Amino acid sequence: MANSGVRTRAVAAEVIDAVVTGGQSLDAAIVANEPRVPADERPMLRMLCYGVLRHHWQLQDWILRLLDRPLKRRDSVINALLAIGLFQLELTRVPDHAAVSQTVEAARQLRRPKLAGLVNACLRRFKREGLASAEPRDDQARWNHPTWLIEQIRSDWPQDWESILTANNERAPMWLRVNSSRKAAGDYRSELAALGIEAEQLEALPDALCLSSPCAVDDLPGFDKGNVSVQDAAAQIAARWLLARSQGSILDACAAPGGKTGHLLEIGGDKVAVTALDSDAARIEGVRQNLERLSCNATIRLGDASKPEEWWDGVAFDGILLDAPCSATGVIRRHPDIKLLRRASDIKSLARLQRKMLDSLWALLKPGGRLLYVTCSTLAAENDEVTGAFLGDRGDAIEDDVLPNNNIRDLMQRKACGYQVLPGVARLDGFYYACLEKKVS
Repeated sequence: MANSGVRTRAVAAEVIDAVVTGGQSLDAAIVANEPRVPADERPMLRMLCYGVLRHHWQLQDWILRLLDRPLKRRDSVINALLAIGLFQLELTRVPDHAAVSQTVEAARQLRRPKLAGLVNACLRRFKREGLASAEPRDDQARWNHPTWLIEQIRSDWPQDWESILTANNERAPMWLRVNSSRKAAGDYRSELAALGIEAEQLEALPDALCLSSPCAVDDLPGFDKGNVSVQDAAAQIAARWLLARSQGSILDACAAPGGKTGHLLEIGGDKVAVTALDSDAARIEGVRQNLERLSCNATIRLGDASKPEEWWDGVAFDGILLDAPCSATGVIRRHPDIKLLRRASDIKSLARLQRKMLDSLWALLKPGGRLLYVTCSTLAAENDEVTGAFLGDRGDAIEDDVLPNNNIRDLMQRKACGYQVLPGVARLDGFYYACLEKKVS
């Protein structure tokens, strides 16, 4: 057990270092390294990696107080290991003796035996001197976000910025989407209860259940048969909003991994014909596999939503769902590496791409049709500034602000154009929605 615990901490340090200094995504780094850890240690690996990245700036503040001088760049993996040790001591229930001994031994496994003594001294000094109670040196350490993102969220959300940053640092709950073509969410909740799995319903979203504690998908009854899927409730708003007044041919642009495509087909049934589009061949295969599990059929196309001339057959759509590429600042609690990998300069380029997609797809929409623009961002530059400018530039577009139900309105804040779900509200992820209707000439 001790050896496996040491191995887990060493691998976790390499994963974190791959993100922090190598710029790799956390998901990719974990997938690449998880096989090196015994199956029963993999939850610990994920807990350490996600936790350390959530608290990155706070942990680095502590490390700077503990070191006489920064570690050399070639020893950056030991910096990650120190963060793992401090995280265990202060922010987990791992016993102190195990946190120290196994983290120190991990330095040796990382082929840095000369630094094992330094790791040991730092961790013991941290506890001895009570450095956890020291006042953070700056806002980055206080809020565990980069300065540029703190400032942008504060500017966009002057009344809500603190709650947004706090929610971003929390662990995300596990939301389910019950396949309403087969059973009601309340009935499925009863099935879960019979298995000892507790879940809560959200009145605004009839297909959504929030688990009190996460579980493996294999433990969900009927998951392999498509009776239920894992999808945040805020993302479940999309299909019901678009289909409330749109039927017939539907384009799901940027469809991967296929969650919204599946939801459109589950509730639309034979009243809709869905085309799922994505520009990434590997991700398109994921859409195909998801729809196969759900026993749903869609036309699947590989193509760039901003270049319809390369894939469109000239037949206009009754409705379009554009889940646009974005900064993903609304789902940081699920992907804490976003805080380290995203740059302020990314936002302008993303906004340009979003506008290009809007302009390109608008030509594919029938008069009287509706395009639902969606991002998982909380930044105005990607949301109402994009859709507001689009409406201002086009004489054939108006906003349709009729929501699927009044309970959904209670979850959202009205923007100059569209609506925003802030992260943490009703335990939801952060999502932006704007419904645009094409005028009939």
